[in-house]
Amino acid sequence: MADGPGPSAEWRAPGEPVARQRSVGRVAVRVERLGGASRIMRVAEAGPLRLRLPTIRDGPPEGVIVNSAGGLACGDDMAVEAEIGEGAALVLTSAAAEKAYRSTGPVTRVLTRLAVAEGGSVEWLPQETILYDRARLDRRLEADLHPAASALLLEATVFGREAHGESVREGSFRDAWRVRRGGRLVFADSVRLDGAIADRLARPAVAGGNRAMATLVHVAPDAGERLEAAREMLAGGTAECGASAYAGLLEVRWLAPSIGALHRDVARFMTAYRGRPMPRVWST
Repeated sequence: MADGPGPSAEWRAPGEPVARQRSVGRVAVRVERLGGASRIMRVAEAGPLRLRLPTIRDGPPEGVIVNSAGGLACGDDMAVEAEIGEGAALVLTSAAAEKAYRSTGPVTRVLTRLAVAEGGSVEWLPQETILYDRARLDRRLEADLHPAASALLLEATVFGREAHGESVREGSFRDAWRVRRGGRLVFADSVRLDGAIADRLARPAVAGGNRAMATLVHVAPDAGERLEAAREMLAGGTAECGASAYAGLLEVRWLAPSIGALHRDVARFMTAYRGRPMPRVWST
């Protein structure tokens, strides 16, 4: 009998589980300052993750992360690592909003790890992550900074596909941030939503019925001094938002009823706060 593409449903033993293909993706990038400019020195890619480097005439290099798998399926494992050398700078973003699909049980894991040397700067500015109903996502952001380095860190999350009228009735979402400066922990934040996520988001003390949220943390020697200016930049938006400063960092949070409102308010604020437009993929 000729070889076929593999056992189909009728060839599986009764009760035998369907084998699912998992994606393991990795991107690693290193930037150094040479000749008065930041230069990409190394890029490593594995699995479905790719890093595209558009030409930037003014400002630091930008890396655009592309997930060629088209989203995050149950059990996928993705990691992005960036090293920024002394005096170098790098902006990292994503080509589009990421999608975390419904899971039959396994957890999808996403890790971002950033290391910045003295005088270096990193901006982590991915577009939104959209969770489907019954998605199971464990996301972690780790940043290790020299005391004289800076980091601008943003994550945005949307629960349910607005265009489909979907809410995340059930699922699991865990989001952990750990930021260290000179080896000392200066920011730790953890979100854990399990089970009836829509019911939890409806609580006034959680999200007040909003389905989109974002967090920005700016760690820099002068970050705390920008609090009043940041609050002025937040004025006029439609999302609920607030800013605070402590321990040498600035933190901003947004809550919005939809992805559109969140995206507009975050992009408007970030453009003003950074003093230059967001990466081009944010407007495409």
